[in-house]
Amino acid sequence: MIGKTISHYKILEKLGEGGMGVVYKAQDTKLDRIVALKFLPKHLLCDSEAKIRFEQEAKAASALDHPNIATIFEIDEAEGECFISMAYIEGKSLKKLIEEKTLSLEEVLDITVQTCEGLAIAHERGIVHRDIKSDNIMVTSRGQVKIMDFGLAKLRGFPKVTKTGATVGTVAYMSPEQARGEAVDHRADLWSLGVVIYEMITGKLPFRGEYEHAVIYSILNEEPETITGLRSGLPKEFDVVVNKALAKSLDLRYQKVEDLLIDLRKARMVIESAKEPASTKKPQPSIAVLPFTNLSADPEQEYFCDGMAEEIINALTQVEGLRVVARTSAFAFKDKHEDIREIGRKLNVKEVLEGSVRKAGNRLRITAQLVNVDDGYHLWSERFDRDLADVFAIQDEISLAIVSKLKVKLLGDEKEKMLRRYTQNLEAYDLYLKGRYHWNRRTPEALKKAMSHFEQVIRKDPNYALAYAGLADCYSMLAQVYVLPPKEAFPKAKALAKKALEIDETLAEAHTSLAFALFFFDWDWAGAEREFRRAIELNPNYATAHQWFAMGLLVNLGRTSEAIEEINKALELDPLSLIINTAAGNVYLYAGREDKAVEQAEKILDMDPTFGFAHMILADVNKRKGKYDEAVEGILKGASFAGFLSQEEVTTLREAYASSGWTGYLRRWLEIMQSKAEQGQVLYYDMASLYACLDETEKAIEYLEKAYEEHDYNLSGLRTNDDFEKLRSNPRFVQLIKKMGFPE
Repeated sequence: MIGKTISHYKILEKLGEGGMGVVYKAQDTKLDRIVALKFLPKHLLCDSEAKIRFEQEAKAASALDHPNIATIFEIDEAEGECFISMAYIEGKSLKKLIEEKTLSLEEVLDITVQTCEGLAIAHERGIVHRDIKSDNIMVTSRGQVKIMDFGLAKLRGFPKVTKTGATVGTVAYMSPEQARGEAVDHRADLWSLGVVIYEMITGKLPFRGEYEHAVIYSILNEEPETITGLRSGLPKEFDVVVNKALAKSLDLRYQKVEDLLIDLRKARMVIESAKEPASTKKPQPSIAVLPFTNLSADPEQEYFCDGMAEEIINALTQVEGLRVVARTSAFAFKDKHEDIREIGRKLNVKEVLEGSVRKAGNRLRITAQLVNVDDGYHLWSERFDRDLADVFAIQDEISLAIVSKLKVKLLGDEKEKMLRRYTQNLEAYDLYLKGRYHWNRRTPEALKKAMSHFEQVIRKDPNYALAYAGLADCYSMLAQVYVLPPKEAFPKAKALAKKALEIDETLAEAHTSLAFALFFFDWDWAGAEREFRRAIELNPNYATAHQWFAMGLLVNLGRTSEAIEEINKALELDPLSLIINTAAGNVYLYAGREDKAVEQAEKILDMDPTFGFAHMILADVNKRKGKYDEAVEGILKGASFAGFLSQEEVTTLREAYASSGWTGYLRRWLEIMQSKAEQGQVLYYDMASLYACLDETEKAIEYLEKAYEEHDYNLSGLRTNDDFEKLRSNPRFVQLIKKMGFPE
């Protein structure tokens, strides 16, 4: 086969061979890329069951779009050969890695977590792999896991292709039910993964024997030697994970991947707490880029100065191993002239970049200084006197100087990503900076101005992907602040995000924008999670992706432990963001951690006593405790500060509560909501919540159904809102949950 061309693939070398196929490295002559081709063995070509299974592998895997699952390009037949074209993975099989060295516990956890994340998507789609083993898990040179070979996958709705009572899979990794030839579900994959974890930790398989039947007997009747008995110094949490994954009873085994992930995180915490003190370790490089000072005569050049700093922030986030404080927190110090050491302490960074811009016509003077927070000394400084046309080159020089001085090694294509420019059109770039300047102010008026600028950008440069993502975010936010109806705003946001991804699939911002629309409007839970995870994979430093993933999807699907982990990542990147701190407070509230929610709200109010949403968190806690006096005052204060209520409306609500108590107060709220709804605001969900609090079940359901018809974005929180607790057994409520396709 070597040197032969099949279809448009030139065979380069043989990579391996197994029961279901032979794999070759090949050159795709059409698209000029290296691929892996898996051929069905010739002796099986006449076996219709084998061919069906072979095609099933391609259909199963090609339906899955996840960074931890090997990408399938196509299935084809040529010259009597049936084959699958898939991504060529530069790396080693996990089996090979285990043979070469003893994996550290951190490596075991990292590989297991990534495998779990890939399996979670497959299981969500009704796909069971049925042949998880260390040979079918590849690890790239950068540590990324790729699950291979869905040849034995069982799909919901596909015909059964194995004979009754026949076993499939690799014997040593089979679950008891699989070994008995019984029907299997996703829990069989969790057993097999348990075998892989055992193998990674001990270098041995838990169930062994000289013959296949001896191995099967061991699986069905024997308990393996404990991993703590085979490897010293192992935290007991690993025994818990392996024992539960290898429970012979289906009822005692992990029921879903998410449960296994929770225990893996506990094990990770034990390992991290047992490490040597942080003072003896090399700290992770970290930096905050402060807003550049405008030294121009024209105060309107503020947007350009902010844009310079923001562009450098975005470039540095592409560098692996470098923690970059997000824009919101870094810009919190704008015009405050605070001591650099105090800034470093508040942002928990070792270095700070500060600078200034003087812009006159087409001439620029930009200064930049990289300062060590501990001693205040300059690590690097430079002045640039250039033409405006050189602005991109200046940004590149600053970014590269920072990476060099922080002694951060650029890996692979990171330098290319860091220095990438999304347009060469200076006019479009200038308009884009103006758009982002207004977007960051987040008021309805500013969002409309941002939209206008982004639309002008697109007219100047139709391939400026970031402008499409920015415009998508404007539409989504205008729906959230009730300026645009969801049915008008979200389809446009989704189309714009997809357009951005057509231009540049690697744009984390666009994946996040698309995820937001998929979750809040389409209620496409799996699609939204896939997009959030892709965004975070592309840019782990993008705080907004972590925030929206936590507060949007994970909380509303009841996955609060994951949400807490994700929102903490956002807080680490953007510690002074009022919005992200508010999201954290709400995550804790939904997780039942009221003490933490109050602590978070008080932290926000220390930063800004007029931030309405923090008052809302405290009001929610008081309402849960039955402290209605405090709850009402908190709601009125929060709604007033947030601009949702006029002072006149606040007064009438306060009077209603004073004269008619909680019930009268709720009814007055309904009247205000009805008035706003008549003016075009989609408030059906909020009104349903009020009716539910009044125990008017039928009215509450009626308005929830109206919210469903209008695709009210708040409806994504239907399952987790305590106001609807008494409605949960109502058939119409149950039907609504079913129509929205919430995962079980």
